[in-house]
Order: sequence, then C-alpha cells, then structure tokens
Amino acid sequence: MDRDRNNSLLLELQKADGTGNSRCADCGQPDPQWASYRLGIFLCLNCTGIHRSVPLLNRVKSLQLDFWETDQIEFMKEHGNLCAKAIYEANVPPYYYIPQSHDCWILKEQWIRAKYERQEFVAARICQDPCSAGTREGFLWKCGRKIKRFRKRRFVLSAREGVMKYYTKFGDPKAIVSIEDLNAMFQTQKMQHAHGLQITYSADGQTRNLFVYHESGQEIVDWFNAIRAARYHYLRTSFPAFPETELIRRITRSYIKEGYMGKTEPKQKETFEQHWFCLDSQKRTLQYFKDPLDTFAQGQVFIGTMGDGYEVRAGFPEGVRVEKRKPAITVVTPERAFVFMCNNDLEQQEWINALRGLIEKNTW
Repeated sequence: MDRDRNNSLLLELQKADGTGNSRCADCGQPDPQWASYRLGIFLCLNCTGIHRSVPLLNRVKSLQLDFWETDQIEFMKEHGNLCAKAIYEANVPPYYYIPQSHDCWILKEQWIRAKYERQEFVAARICQDPCSAGTREGFLWKCGRKIKRFRKRRFVLSAREGVMKYYTKFGDPKAIVSIEDLNAMFQTQKMQHAHGLQITYSADGQTRNLFVYHESGQEIVDWFNAIRAARYHYLRTSFPAFPETELIRRITRSYIKEGYMGKTEPKQKETFEQHWFCLDSQKRTLQYFKDPLDTFAQGQVFIGTMGDGYEVRAGFPEGVRVEKRKPAITVVTPERAFVFMCNNDLEQQEWINALRGLIEKNTW
C-alpha cells in the first residue's frame, strides 16, 4: 500500500502545474516517467540512460515500476525541475545550444555533464564573453573531398577576426571561412559517427561542406558551441537592432529534411537516379548530392513562396511514365516542374510536409 501511495504522489507531483515537472528537465520531452532522487528532477527514458552512465548522477528510478522511500518523496517535493534549473542553468550563455528531445545523444550527454557534473552554468561561474568563447584552436578529423577518408587537420576559429581557418600542413591555411557564412550541425547518422559534425559555408557562390569529428564528445560539442559563440558575436555586432530571440534563432540551423529521392532530367523521360537531398530553410534551397558526404552539391532547386507561384503536389505530372511507379512529388516553380520519386509513402508525406511548410513561410 505504501508503495502504491508513494508512486501516486510522485505522479501527482509530475503533473502539478507551475513545477516544470511535466517535461523532462534536460531535453523537454513531455510526460517524463523517470526521476533523479539525487537532483530532484523528472526525466525521460533517454536522459535517464545518460544519467545512469555518469557515476555522479546514477541515482534514478521509474515513477511507476520502482519503490520510492518516503524521504525520497519528500526530497522530490522540496526540489523539482524549476528548482534545479534555477541552480544548474543560472548562467547559460545565450549562444550555448540547449538540446531538445529530437537531438542526438552526444549533444544531450554533454549538456547533462556540463550542467551537473562540471557545473558550468551555476551562478558563481562568470558567463564567458562570446568573442573570447568564439576563439578556439585544435585538431579535428576531416573527411577528404575526393577520397572519403578522414585525416587530422588543424582548425583555428577567431570571432575577433571573423574567420575560421583550417590547415592541411603548417603554413598557409587551406581555406579561410567568413563567420558570416558559417554554419554547423550535428550529423551523427549521415556520417555514421557519434561525434559527426557538418560545417557549411559559401565558396565561389556554392555551399561547401566540411565533415569533421573528434574522438572526444566534449571536444566536438565545445567546437560546436564555439562556432555558435563566434556567430552570435558576429550577429550581435552586425545587427544591433535585432531582438535577442531573432539573433539566437539565426546562430546555426539544421536542415528541415534530408534523405534519398530519385531525380529525373528536365524532359522527365529519363530514368530516376538516386540522389541525397537537403532542404535548407534559410537559403530556401533543395540541394542534391551524389553522395551524402560530397563537398559540393550537384545542383539545387530554389523554393520560393506560394505567392510567387511555388507549389508542391503528390504524384507525377500528366504524361510522365515510369516502369516502376513509386510515391512521387512534383515541385512546381514559375519556370518548370521538378519531379522526385520517394522510396515509400511515409517519406513522400514527410517531404511534402517539409516543402509545403517552407513554401507557406513568407519570411526570408
């Protein structure tokens, strides 16, 4: 009876208004079913797994499956998610990326370690200036442009100079990248590496991709946040009138949707060849690559707004014939219609939703 009563009290506490307990304390996923009786916070299953992997934090239980002592219940009542955030997130820099439930494991793991294990954001810590935080130097493993082999390369990031450089050998840099065009996103699945990071920038009017990783999860996440700090410094300096929320939104971005689709030529009579597609909301482009880790895209389709005559439809245009019909998408532009073939109905619907969301978005 005590067990059932204590578990019921926990569930009531998890759902109580004004406590912040109805979402995971670390990634925001709704309806968390686990809790840390060391920190007094409610957690989702994935973040619970991370807490269990950190010896200092390994005190978690299920709200319904485990037995809770009365003193543990009282501790949870006295604390809770908002109380923990006031302590451990008191001084999070505006450029620091706070992961959500859909983000990769390494981002969430390092966020949890930074908060509770290293206590980087407690009030006693001085919030680092973005210009100094956006200065970093070290070695990363970079994928080759022609031969997809990773080699160690030296990278230098300077928010003050407004550039990132990387070197193949000591001496002149191989590339000097303006922070104005710099973007970074984690790509653990595409790169098949738990610490995989994709860096993009503009080179001769094209978007260039760099794929890098580091053996240390903390190091690669620190690089990611250093790039964000440099970008924040640039945006805050270049657009002083912009509200803080708008600056933060523009620091870095991930693609709306990525994946394989078949693509045919303009006459729409050729066979459909598989390409890797990336939908970029900021540049409003659907880029396509022969290989997901290609440095440059083979081409791109600009995606304008509905008011400018852009539209996405399910299926093939009239007159298009293919031997093996699969779910298709037709993207209508003022110049022509582009036809893409998906592998299944689910992917077709996901691409349609992503494209329509961008077409209906009038802001640039």
